Amino acid sequence: MKKNNFIEELTWRGMIHDIMPGTEDLLNKEMTTAYVGIDPTADSLHIGHLVSVMMLKHFQVAGHRPIALIGGATGMIGDPSMKSSERNLLDENTLHHNQECIRKQLVRFLDFDQTRRNGALLLNNYEWTKDYTFLNFIRDIGKHITVNYMMSKDSVRKRLSGEDAEGMSFTEFSYQLLQGYDYLHLYRHYGCKLQMGGSDQWGNITTGAELIRRKEGGECFALTCPLITKADGGKFGKTESGNVWLDPEKTTPYAFYQFWMNVGDEDAEKYIKIFTLLGRETIEKHIEAHREEPHKRLLQSVLAEYVTKMVHGEEEYNKSVIASRILFGGGTKEQLIVMDEGTFLSVFDGVPQFELSESELPMTVTDLLAVRTSVLTSKGECRKLIQGGGLSLNKEKVDSADMVVNRSMLIQGKYLLVQKGKKNYFIIKVY
Repeated sequence: MKKNNFIEELTWRGMIHDIMPGTEDLLNKEMTTAYVGIDPTADSLHIGHLVSVMMLKHFQVAGHRPIALIGGATGMIGDPSMKSSERNLLDENTLHHNQECIRKQLVRFLDFDQTRRNGALLLNNYEWTKDYTFLNFIRDIGKHITVNYMMSKDSVRKRLSGEDAEGMSFTEFSYQLLQGYDYLHLYRHYGCKLQMGGSDQWGNITTGAELIRRKEGGECFALTCPLITKADGGKFGKTESGNVWLDPEKTTPYAFYQFWMNVGDEDAEKYIKIFTLLGRETIEKHIEAHREEPHKRLLQSVLAEYVTKMVHGEEEYNKSVIASRILFGGGTKEQLIVMDEGTFLSVFDGVPQFELSESELPMTVTDLLAVRTSVLTSKGECRKLIQGGGLSLNKEKVDSADMVVNRSMLIQGKYLLVQKGKKNYFIIKVY
């Protein structure tokens, strides 16, 4: 991929919040190593993490070397930045499981080929922290950063001065020193001169830069991106069911795809710059076409396709598109039958469900829908719907009230999909 000016690229994409003077000069002068830290507090990344991961991706495309730092050590403490209360500490086994899961996800975004000069590195700060004694830490690191300096950070002041402040433990207070030590270690051993992250990390990042300056007399830099929000001020990446995860077991590829399809127009214009590598001219053309016919949601379609393929691959993207057609009136019986169970349940999440014993089949469609279940209120309603072409079973029109429903018709061997009119769906689960 063609190299570009990293700072210029991030600037037009709206991905820079704060930047330390001299950062651009450094990047233009030499191939630079930069890192982003990821605390493994869950066994999957969510799309909130994607902003920082995309920064690393752009960084590598620009010809520089990215480091993804799994916070096996700092994850045991918890970052207090912009949080109102201390979070639960995770045990070592849980953290190890989480970081291994995250490791597998990151390879979809970064090229870790070490034969390349700028091949990405995946490191874990537990490796250089686990044997560092407390006495050595406070002697070698603690004495170089004053309490006054640490207290001046927004992440600390806001916790201590909030109306409902619960205070801050020494454990959390020490977090910025631990993160600063990471930067120092990476500077010494990997020549890392830039740390990047979300804007809430600015205080922690600059503490690391200050530590390097005082201990090594070296030059290092900081860059943060804005915390992404929705146009209405709501939290990005949050839905009624919680975070939008990259793990398909936590958020199905279909639900992931639908998240991007359902973003507002203003958000879509912002997100397509942040979450894709599409060029500026291409994005501007997509935005212009979308503004001319916003009802077609062209921008959302491009965004959803790109990000879903990037995270889940082309096959899952194609499944998601077919599933959307099935839900919104299109699709065929054949496409429905081959749909995997997870996608099927995700597509029809929230629709009314009824249960039926497999031993009760075969049964006429009128008995099934109006007697055995209450999908329809009466056999008369059932016959009327069938006569008017308004009843479908597994995406096929029911043309006779005497049609017999048998086991061979079950989706995944256990489901029947009933459609009344265009938008009313029901699921009958056979056990």
